[in-house]
Parts: sequence; structure tokens; C-alpha cells
Amino acid sequence: MRKFRLTYLPWTKCLLAVLTTAFLLFACSGQELDTAADNNDPSGDITISLTDAAGDFATYSLDVVSLRLTKANGTEVSTLPLATRIDFTQYTDMTEFLTVATVPAGVYVAATLTLDYTNADIWVEDETGALVKVNEIVDEDDNPLTLAEMTVQLENRNQLVIAPGIPMHLQLDFDLQATNSVEFPELDDPKLIVDPYLVADVNRVSSKIHRLRGLLHAVSLDQQEFTVFIRPFYTALTGNHHLFGRMTVVTDEETLYDLNGATYQGDEGLKAMQDLDSLTAIVVLGDLKFNPLRFDAKQVFAGTSVPWGNQDVVSGTVIARQDNELTVKGCTLVQDDGSIIFHDIVTVTVGDQTRVTRQLSSQSFTIQDISIGQRVTILGTLTQDQPLNLALDATQGRVHMKLTTVRGTVIEVDEENSVAQLNLDLQSISRYRAAIFNFSGTGTDPATDADPSDYEVSTSPLDLSKLELGDPIKVRGFVQPFGSAPPDFNALTIVSIADVRAFLRVRWQPASTEAFASIWPAGLTLNLEGVGRPHHVYRSWVATDLTALDQPTTIQPLEDDNSLFIIHYGNVFELFLNFEDFSADLESVIEEGWAVHKIWARGSFNDANATLTANMVDVHLK
Repeated sequence: MRKFRLTYLPWTKCLLAVLTTAFLLFACSGQELDTAADNNDPSGDITISLTDAAGDFATYSLDVVSLRLTKANGTEVSTLPLATRIDFTQYTDMTEFLTVATVPAGVYVAATLTLDYTNADIWVEDETGALVKVNEIVDEDDNPLTLAEMTVQLENRNQLVIAPGIPMHLQLDFDLQATNSVEFPELDDPKLIVDPYLVADVNRVSSKIHRLRGLLHAVSLDQQEFTVFIRPFYTALTGNHHLFGRMTVVTDEETLYDLNGATYQGDEGLKAMQDLDSLTAIVVLGDLKFNPLRFDAKQVFAGTSVPWGNQDVVSGTVIARQDNELTVKGCTLVQDDGSIIFHDIVTVTVGDQTRVTRQLSSQSFTIQDISIGQRVTILGTLTQDQPLNLALDATQGRVHMKLTTVRGTVIEVDEENSVAQLNLDLQSISRYRAAIFNFSGTGTDPATDADPSDYEVSTSPLDLSKLELGDPIKVRGFVQPFGSAPPDFNALTIVSIADVRAFLRVRWQPASTEAFASIWPAGLTLNLEGVGRPHHVYRSWVATDLTALDQPTTIQPLEDDNSLFIIHYGNVFELFLNFEDFSADLESVIEEGWAVHKIWARGSFNDANATLTANMVDVHLK
């Protein structure tokens, strides 16, 4: 069996399961729903978390309606107790625990996440950096989108086996970059095309920090741990606190605590937690570990120190500063009455009495440490509440500086000086293009203000020996204090992303019969003349412009049991397990007059020879 031709209709909900020897098509309706409470079969526990790969959005807020796990016999188990609102852009550098569920024992072969776009609040940036709301959301066939189901297979290394006494962890990654594309038919009226894409990992170590949000249940000094009722994302803290399950948090002498505004470390902090009332609001940052499965706390916030205590709270990134006035962009504003406003710019005033803290640090800081590009959570009092003119007074409040991620390509590496550093052609800070930041005042004088085309990163004592000029990288750390650059940024970790999963997206406008310079049994070479946007390879939010490369871009197959090659003809698509058959059919239909509208591919990208080795290629024809 070399290929399959299927017809997709907008009203049809289908689950396509890619197996090593065949394809199975399940209708999503009519399947048996199951929960652990409905039967007496053996059961086990699974912890489910949600993260996101970055995309071109300031806000991507919508409702997660359901999360179902499918057993090998087709039985479905619902694991999400109620719908919850999520802004996925908040989780590009973080993984959040969603639920701990008890489910029937057995082998699970798929996970399905259902999203409701009916009341979606999605904002993108136009070419000037201004935020524009998306009012038109459609699927790949240009039909208005309401519910979208994303299914991912749990096979091979992601096999999910639930058994009594063996806790498992499932991480779901809603990939914004692979799922969405934005068009601007009119300058201020963007159109969002959604082709849902989900990635899953079972019991796999993640480099992202994990966050647990919820209510304090109990503290055990003897075991050096405490338990939390999970209340994920912006789910209300009131009501039945058992709904999302309970999680144990392990502490040690390095754990930092911020409890009702007081700071502690180690056992002193755990002892202080015993004085907190049951069901006190709590947030924990830490690392998920395996063998055995456990959550190790790095920093704990509780009571009035959490972002939904008794003050208004702004979370975002500082894009400009004038004296003691901060401009914070990409905000999530949580008001003390529980209401939430997304996507706004907020003007924040700080003062000498503002308390300043920093993630993963017990040191003292001042407002002078808050500079351009710094991610922050700010507690204060809202003084102007008009959505387009928000202002927060934090002169008697608090600013918590959070780990910040900068991304770009290496233009210089200097390990010779006493203070090692690298220089970047900066593409983004957090999830925002470097062009929207006003770096005035960051330097010791105007001549030393941060320059995004030559962004200086202090890297001591990190190893730079494996970095090459032109490498795409991401750096996590903290911005240099205001008025003291250079350097512009102080790195805690450096990650070369040249070898991470890459997504190639190219669109021809209009569709072209000459999109490929050559097609042969082992590859495709792209012809990018007359190409529209996008025409890039994306790796962890760093974009490589294919039109700027010195040689043509080639796609070659990764021939393994999980590879999939697709040709779309409007509402009909063909699926291939073999690239040679795929390329032969593709060449034939283009000769018949079909034009290439766009191509999407996933794999690993080699910068030296501009080659993507792909385990998925999807070509859309018109």
C-alpha cells in the first residue's frame, strides 16, 4: 500500500492515526467515553502539562474544551474536568501543569485536544509593530472556524502505558508556528488560517521550567514536601478545588520562598508554609524529574506574593522606560476583582518604595535593575482602566523580574577577554520583534545604548567553544540594569537551536507551476522566485530567510516508519509513506497544470547546505 486518497469535508471530524504498517481512520463520533470512576478496572495516575512553541502572536487566548485519551481498543477517556481559558503565548518558555488524572489502566494510542475559537481573543503585530485584533479565523479550506480538534499519536517512543502504582507524565505542545498563518488582505484587518498541530512527549525531560498554580493542601516537614490542589492557567480559585487533582512538590535547602511578601530559603521557608491557611493561593516554579516522577521546587510564591492576591497585576515585557515610567507590552492584566484583560499596553509607575525581586534569586534589587526587554510581573493599583489607556501605580507595589529569552544569530564570539561575551543580530526578546523596543537610556550614555544589530551578551562562565558565526541561538537570563550597558544582557543559559526541530513554511502568491527547480526520487529543490510570505525556516522562534541563503533550499526525506508525505488538492488529499512515490505523483500533477500554493515541512535543517531532512512534507496545490 503506497498511498491513500481521502476526501475532507468541513463538517467531518476525523482522527487520522498513523501506524507503522497501515493507516486507521476513526470517526470521532460514536466512540465510547470512559472515566476511572465509571468502572472497577485497575487504574493509574497521569500528570498532564501543556506548553507551546512560539508563534507570531501577541495574544492567542481561547477556550480549551476537552482533552481525551484514546485506548488501543478505541475507548476514550476524558481527563479535563471543565473548560478553561488559556493564552497560549504565555507558555513559549514555560510548561504548566494542567491536571493530574486517575484513568483506567491500559495502552493509550492517541490524545485529542479540542479548542473553541468562538470567543477567541487573538492579536498579531502589523509591520509597524502595532497590535491588531484578528476578527476572521478560518480553517485550511477557508471555512469559518469554531471548534478545532488536534490529535497526536502516542506510539513508539511516546507510547503511553498506564498501570497501577506507576505514575506517568504527558506533555502536550500546541505549536503556534506550525498551526497558524496570518494574512493581511487589508492593512488593518488580518485573517488567521488555522491548521491545528499538536506534539506530545511521554516521560521526557524538558528544558523549560515548569509552573504549578493552585491552592495549598498540606505541608510535611519530615518529608520536605507539600501538596497543592491544581488550578491551572486562569481557572478560578474558588469552587471545587479537587477538580484538577493534587500534586506533591519536593523541596530542598536551595528552594526559595516568597510568602506574603517575606522571603526565606530551605527549611525555614517550609516551616513558614505551615503557618499559611489551608487553600492559600500558591505558585511553584521548578523542574519535573523522572525515576521516580517528582516535581522539584526552585521557587515558591504564596499568599499576597502570588499574582492574584489582593492587588491588580500586570505581566508582560518592558519595551520602553522614561525615568520611573515603564511601558509594558503584551500584558495580561488580572484585576483584584478577578477580571482579566489581555493584549494591552500598560503604563506602570515605580518609585523608591517599590519592592523589586528576581526569579531564582534571594538578592536585593532596586527599580534601577528594571530595563528594556525585561519580563516582569508587577503588583500595584490600577489608576486608569480604559482598555486602550491602562495605567498601574506600583510605587507602593512590587516588580518581580522573570527569566527573559532573547533570540538571534551569532555575529561575534569573544572568549579572549576576562569577561566572555557573544554578540547577536537580535531577532526577538520574549516573543516580540526587536524593532518594537526603544533602547534609549539602557547605556551609560547614548552611544552605548543597546543596539539590536549588535546586541552584547555577557556569557561568563558559559562555554562558547561550539558556537559558530551565523548560528541561530536562544539565550535565557536577565537584562542588564537600566543605564549601565554594555553588556546588554547577562546569560544564564545558551542554547544553540541549529539542531532543534525545524519548520519550513513557504507560500507562493500567486500559486506557481514552477515552485520546484527540480523534483527527483530523493528530494525537492525549491524555486523561490516570486515567492510570498512566509519563506522561512523556523527554529524555536528564530527565523531563517530562505531567500537570503547562498544556495537553493532542498528538502530530502527522513525515511523512517513515522514519515508522512501529503499532497493536497483542495478538499482531497493523498497520503504517502514513501517519498519516491510522493515525488513521482507530485511531478506528474504539476505537469498536468496544478500549481503549488504553499509547502509546509518538518524536520532538521542544515544551514551549511540549506537542506531540510523532513519526516513530514505537505504540499498544497491549486
